[in-house]
Amino acid sequence: MAILRLESGTTYTQLEDISRELAPLNVQLNYWSVGDNPELRKLLAQEKLNEDEKKQVLQALDGYFERLKQNAGYQSRDLIVLHPNIPNLDALLAKFESCHTHADDEVRYIIDGEGVFGFVRPDGSQVELTIQPEEYINVPAGTEHWFHLSDRKRIKAVRYFVTTEGWVPKYTGTSIRFPALAMG
Repeated sequence: MAILRLESGTTYTQLEDISRELAPLNVQLNYWSVGDNPELRKLLAQEKLNEDEKKQVLQALDGYFERLKQNAGYQSRDLIVLHPNIPNLDALLAKFESCHTHADDEVRYIIDGEGVFGFVRPDGSQVELTIQPEEYINVPAGTEHWFHLSDRKRIKAVRYFVTTEGWVPKYTGTSIRFPALAMG
């Protein structure tokens, strides 16, 4: 279940409340089941996945990709698997921990672990949204945001692209004021 934290300390966990708070940004958050396939569940429980296992996971979730291709023009996807034992993980993530935008929508389907998207809202306030397994997020192009992993430092996420060029971060220089909170 997603968790939205406001700078004031207020926390929301109901999709209706989170959607209302994110409405000025047009951020979409939805629940997408990974299903009950035991083989897929076994792969998702593994810390690491080789290339063949990643392909198996993506094929098991093809229905969502087909829908995005038909409805929104998405052309490609990949599966990113991050965990604490990846060498230089912090350096890899550092480029996303500063405020930035993208020329295209940033679309992620979290299938294991969790990640935290921070947003600068139109009024200048900031919020952080922890997204968890079976949650899909679409951050519209031009939305000022940042991303980091929770303390677990583990995530498997399908990334969907119209073009990969539109996903290069453009840094804004905005300071993140959001208080560091324990992500339990």
